[in-house]
Amino acid sequence: MDLFEQTPPGDSATRPLAARMRPRSIEEILGQDRILGPGKLLRRAIDADRLNSIILYGPPGSGKTSLAEVIALVTQRAFERSSGAISNVADLRNIVSRAQRRKTTGSQETIVFIDEIHRFNKAQQDILLPHVEDGTITLVGATTHNPMFFVNSPLLSRSLVFELAPLSDEVIVELLRRAMVDERGLAAYGVTADEDALMHLARASEGDARRALNALEIAAITTRSSADGNIRITRKIAEESIQKKMVVYDRDGDGHYDTISAFIKSVRGSDPHAAVYWLAKMLYAGEDPRFIARRLVILASEDIGNADPRGLTVAVSAMEAVEFVGMPESQIILSQAATYLASAPKSNASYVAIRQALSDVENGRVLPVPNHLKNKKIQTADNKDAENDKYIYPHDFEDHIVNQEYIATTARYYLPSSQGYEETIAKRLKQWGR
Repeated sequence: MDLFEQTPPGDSATRPLAARMRPRSIEEILGQDRILGPGKLLRRAIDADRLNSIILYGPPGSGKTSLAEVIALVTQRAFERSSGAISNVADLRNIVSRAQRRKTTGSQETIVFIDEIHRFNKAQQDILLPHVEDGTITLVGATTHNPMFFVNSPLLSRSLVFELAPLSDEVIVELLRRAMVDERGLAAYGVTADEDALMHLARASEGDARRALNALEIAAITTRSSADGNIRITRKIAEESIQKKMVVYDRDGDGHYDTISAFIKSVRGSDPHAAVYWLAKMLYAGEDPRFIARRLVILASEDIGNADPRGLTVAVSAMEAVEFVGMPESQIILSQAATYLASAPKSNASYVAIRQALSDVENGRVLPVPNHLKNKKIQTADNKDAENDKYIYPHDFEDHIVNQEYIATTARYYLPSSQGYEETIAKRLKQWGR
């Protein structure tokens, strides 16, 4: 079984344009020079046919499958295809069995390409381990999820991980131009496209070449030819072909974690404009508004704290209101909370204080509670100072403060900043000698 035996019977033109236009050489792969450029590790391994098992990690349409097929072509290895979404243990055993026969006869080495490898359970991944270990197969796994979290450690330790970048708009436009003139693509249709039409397809696809190419094909086959027999794709046709812009956002994967990270860091960085954009992306993609609200509550204490104590009140109120009101109106509530917190003065002094105190409790000697602060003091015969060792009630004094020991250490944990209301707190603590 080789790469070409995977091609469905019949006219190849019936396959989607993205499938027909898969690269046939390393040089035809665009946008991944960071891992495939001259002198790069993966490129050297492929050219020297010294490739070990690898995991290709990247967003949809970035070229993971295409790269796997090109590797098989360049190294002239048999190509076995599987998928984490549909394959089972029996399928994997059959694939390994065929690879073992090839190795025994010395006919050919085998690349086993597993798309969506993150969907394999531990038992399925464990089946591959000994055969990766002894070189029966060269594993090429593809995943849109971070392999550090979704691929078993033993399998990961036997593989090199290469991250593919989302394709730039310019790269996708180049791929679209190539498809319009390639015999495998749309050359027979006499297709031309306006520059703004190509750029719209590129931007709307968000780095996904497959989506852009298939949209171009829809535009070509659904557009009437002109008097000269050619087809011209305009911006309007491009918009109709790709329909509503899809947001790359997997609820349980990197899109989810990367976007919420950008949102929180924008609020922390006091940029309400960026915060609202990332909020809009999450809401547009269907993120749970309660999850967003909970993260804002945490941020209100961690990154704003006493610089603006009202921040926590706003965040908690927003969380309760989101629960009560529901969508779509909750987007207004979340926008108000996000912009308020982004525009508020920032301080992480409370966060640093508890982290440091917890570290001292965990790693240092646990300090005893001073006798005068205990709930109930026990007098003993050897406690001669028991009568004098009494708690002093602060409210009996002017300004309701009195000097007495509250902890047997000179450590200072809460160090208020000069931001917002914490400036007032800092002055007050200095006046008290705290």
